[in-house]
Amino acid sequence: MNKYELAVVVSAKIEDDERAATIDKVKAYIERFGGTITNVDEWGKKRLAYEVQKMKEAFYYFIQFDAESTTPAEVESHVRIMENVIRYLCVKQDEA
Repeated sequence: MNKYELAVVVSAKIEDDERAATIDKVKAYIERFGGTITNVDEWGKKRLAYEVQKMKEAFYYFIQFDAESTTPAEVESHVRIMENVIRYLCVKQDEA
């Protein structure tokens, strides 16, 4: 099992319950493809470095999980097409 971190930037234009549902859906994808979520870090609403889809702010989430090497590609393929997700990035964490 490898350790991964998925950064998800969610639109600030949606309601709180819809945003929570979006993150729950991302977590469900991780678990469906064999991952085990170890931590979810919500940073809240932050200013974007540059304007994306005419938005200057968005909500940041960092999800740490343990999974096999094929899981991140599967999760990314589903997160990519989610309407409320502006940006995402999945990285493998060092074992150090």
